[in-house]
Amino acid sequence: MFDKYFEEYQIGDTWRSRGRTITESDLVMFAAWSGDWYPLHTDQEWAKNTQFGQRIAHGLLILSASMGLTHLEPGRVVAFYGIDHLRFVRPTYIGDTIHVEMEVASKQDKGEAGIVASHATVLNQDGNPVLVATHKLLIAKRPAT
Repeated sequence: MFDKYFEEYQIGDTWRSRGRTITESDLVMFAAWSGDWYPLHTDQEWAKNTQFGQRIAHGLLILSASMGLTHLEPGRVVAFYGIDHLRFVRPTYIGDTIHVEMEVASKQDKGEAGIVASHATVLNQDGNPVLVATHKLLIAKRPAT
């Protein structure tokens, strides 16, 4: 989605990513990398006795995977500017396949670049949202000719 110059984005533009299946290896590697070994994510027996009945993916793993599914074109994307209104609205389980749907919500001119804010929804294979947020990216303007 983020492969255009700032001027080319229009409020209401939409984009959908490819899918990605969340695996047990993803949970283990994320736990090792982040140090987050909370048993809801890493202890099958403990997680059986929770309201979820099984292990669930770390929310920040799903956020990270969703960013990996979002195309960021070098030379167009200057920097990741931030996230607003982030919510984990439904658990993601091992074996769920997620994808991202985005819609441009606003643009803000910042001189040599501009901020593009997009409503992002991460959905599972059943079309249920698991994460919602507003992503903000600093996008380059078209170079002067």
